[in-house]
Amino acid sequence: MAQPSSLQELEVLSAGDIKRLLTREGVSSRGCIEKADFVRLAAKTFGIEIGAQAEDKAQDGGAEQDRSPSQASIRSDWSEAAKASAKVKDNNRSRSGSRRRRRDNSRDGSPSQRKPNDWNVESMRITADDAAALTFGAGGRTVERIARVSEAEVELLDKDLVLEMRGTDLQRRRAKKYANIIMKQRMGPNVITDDFEDGDLTVLSVPPDVVGYVQGQGGSVLRSIEEEWGTLMVFIDTDLSKAQRLAIFGSIRGRRGSELKVLSAVETKMSGYFASVREMIISRDKYKDPTATWGTDTMTFRDEGEISYALGKQGGTRKKLERSSGAIVQYVGMVAVVSGTKSERCRVREYMKWLFQQLEGPVYVAGWEDREDCTVVDIPSDCIGYITGNRRATLGLMEEEWGTLMFFMSEDGARGTRGGGTERLAIFGPQRPRRGSELKVMSGIETKSPGFFTRGIREKLSERRGFDTDRMLFRDDELSYALGKDGATRKKLELASGAILQYVGHVAFIAGTLKERRRCREFVNWLLQQRRGSVTITDLSRRDDVAEVKIPDSCKGWVTGSPVCKLGQHSRPYRRSTNFSRSCRSSGCNADGCPPHLQSCARLHGFASISCFPC
Repeated sequence: MAQPSSLQELEVLSAGDIKRLLTREGVSSRGCIEKADFVRLAAKTFGIEIGAQAEDKAQDGGAEQDRSPSQASIRSDWSEAAKASAKVKDNNRSRSGSRRRRRDNSRDGSPSQRKPNDWNVESMRITADDAAALTFGAGGRTVERIARVSEAEVELLDKDLVLEMRGTDLQRRRAKKYANIIMKQRMGPNVITDDFEDGDLTVLSVPPDVVGYVQGQGGSVLRSIEEEWGTLMVFIDTDLSKAQRLAIFGSIRGRRGSELKVLSAVETKMSGYFASVREMIISRDKYKDPTATWGTDTMTFRDEGEISYALGKQGGTRKKLERSSGAIVQYVGMVAVVSGTKSERCRVREYMKWLFQQLEGPVYVAGWEDREDCTVVDIPSDCIGYITGNRRATLGLMEEEWGTLMFFMSEDGARGTRGGGTERLAIFGPQRPRRGSELKVMSGIETKSPGFFTRGIREKLSERRGFDTDRMLFRDDELSYALGKDGATRKKLELASGAILQYVGHVAFIAGTLKERRRCREFVNWLLQQRRGSVTITDLSRRDDVAEVKIPDSCKGWVTGSPVCKLGQHSRPYRRSTNFSRSCRSSGCNADGCPPHLQSCARLHGFASISCFPC
């Protein structure tokens, strides 16, 4: 269906047709009851003048904006309950309303943050043995751990035997403390005194019989927990015959995640231990987060069947509950321990309830229209199996990729297609992951049922600073070029720009902040320009997303992957440097036109693949 350009074209359409146009544009029709309501909203969306009355309505202090969030659920339906609540409460689903829009605008539009007044540089002289302790591990990861936990910039100058720390007074003090702890570890367990408590310490007692199990071979288990939660963990007692105290340094969220991970391991080897420390764990750090609502809830499973279902294959269900809710979810024995802010804990309880309700049949979430954490997509009945996959494999992969919770809803409690031959797929989680999951689903449906979302669609360029979605239309040859082998080019563009980039049919949907969307469009345009010749960026000083590396002539062969490159035998990717030249297709280049070693480097570090130099 083509986009109407006049009021007359709008008025000949039915309310259902106008609603489809609005949802395709990312605008919710929630609150529209009569056809006139749909016409007024569509006219405002498409910039069609309908007289002074509409003008007055457009100037109404944001009421219409609140009723029409920026991104409505694609082809979604609405219930009678939505009509009653439309004028009272903002939708704020993945289509964020004006309240969230104003918050995003103020944050995204502010100038780059200046360094705090107490920001400074501090150096600490160390010995050769200290330097060896700090460089222990592959690639000097110990210094990275210190920097990550302290939030300071930490650099080890090997030749000068100097540890340099940059940051605020608190960040530098913590970095220095962590460095001293690690350097003293080679002498044995650390002694933690009161001055170590800086709002960043949790001490957990570990029974002596399970200390080795918690540590792992060579401390591998502790290191993996540190990596997952961004913490620093050391044992601090010297008497190995007694319970060992484990000191955990980091943020309140990181410390609690590490603590519960250790408790889960201890409970595995020593059943009943958690019951002895349960009250202390629940009350620890209560209300000490910035929102002053931090706390811990628990839920006891009735049997092994329940905990097995809540855990999922390789812990997949627990992880998606954790990521979609934003809370920390850990199973300690037969107890589910949930830590986070009040809203995060409430979401976990709801998500857990819906998961178990699915054992008895389809679930319907009443009032989903008014939830901030919900997006609903209508799925054609002939595409449900394709989107779900064998034993829910496809849906599970999307949940794992984006950190969302997804399931089909049915209002009457029985699985079956609704009017129009569609079913509702509910997506729960934060705004960005929800949008990523939604676009992934749309892409799959468009593959199976071409034109379902893109029929009559037009390009869209939003100037909103907060989170929004732009659209670019591709020709057939451009689409395959921008996609790359197995979608590799699309993934690199997405990583390099920071935006969500998904191809739905021949349309590129670009979701993110204004800066991310602009960068992604720019990268895509550069990529397409390379088909006609090289792309040169003349002024790098104004960009903060480029690194220029000068390559000696003697090293060009290594960079290109082949010493016999010829100008003109070039193909696909592009690079973030002064010359966005086309890359060569030769014996040293893979199907994406870039050397395999540089392709893997780009995937590892999240930048657009570097193109070869012409010889």
